[in-house]
Amino acid sequence: MPPGLFYIMKKIASFTIDHNRLQRGIFVSRKDTTPAGDIITTFDIRMTLPNRQPALRPEALHAMEHLVATFLRNHPIWSHRIVYWGPMGCCTGNYLLIQGDLSAADIVPLISEAMTFVAGFRGQIPGATPRDCGNYSFMDLPLAQQAARTFLDEVLADIKPENLSYPE
Repeated sequence: MPPGLFYIMKKIASFTIDHNRLQRGIFVSRKDTTPAGDIITTFDIRMTLPNRQPALRPEALHAMEHLVATFLRNHPIWSHRIVYWGPMGCCTGNYLLIQGDLSAADIVPLISEAMTFVAGFRGQIPGATPRDCGNYSFMDLPLAQQAARTFLDEVLADIKPENLSYPE
């Protein structure tokens, strides 16, 4: 496309969700089928209320990314199905991609385990060295732990239907 030429792009599905009504929780964002026929389910792990609560600090999200990605890729049941865990650009949560045709309710126990792991983590964050990470000092473990504990206590401990389905 020549520079300066504008064309109409279809809005992606995640931008059609009313973020002013979106609750904290676990949501199926999309399901894609690979050329090999595998289904990849993308989850929206929404940890703060968009536009109504402060976003998570990027340093907390970075620490959480290292911890949860390591936890998931070493999980005794789920590790072989984990594709990706990473922060949202808006800093209100994370994305999780898992191989399989899954519902949000299917992974509540897994996310609860992961948040419990983060909340109780002690020691050196995996991969937080200059050799292993491009911005290794840009992490805040206490803030990541606080965010994980809040999500556990306020959302996952008593998860409701509105925490598992996007608003209509």
